[in-house]
Amino acid sequence: KDLAPGIGDPQEHDIPDELSLRNAYPNPFNPTTSISYTLPEASKVTLSVFDIKGRQVAELVNGWRDMGVHEVTFDASHLASGVYLYRLNAPNYSAVGKMVLMK
Repeated sequence: KDLAPGIGDPQEHDIPDELSLRNAYPNPFNPTTSISYTLPEASKVTLSVFDIKGRQVAELVNGWRDMGVHEVTFDASHLASGVYLYRLNAPNYSAVGKMVLMK
């Protein structure tokens, strides 16, 4: 049985077709959560966390990352309960997500 080009080829399925930011998990969290993102190609990435007033409270990623799925753990044990925003910046892409720290 013939398959369409790329179907059944594991290398084709491992390459993400677009850059995306996924939700923090778990959310709400205490005191750690994971944030994941996918890159269709190697690129410079920054992933930062901000409090609700817009102050940066953490920089989780700042540099070149390979193509593929990446996961970063955010430890907020030193922060107060509340709403936090995480922002991913890469060439031609920016996204923001919201997470809740409940202590």
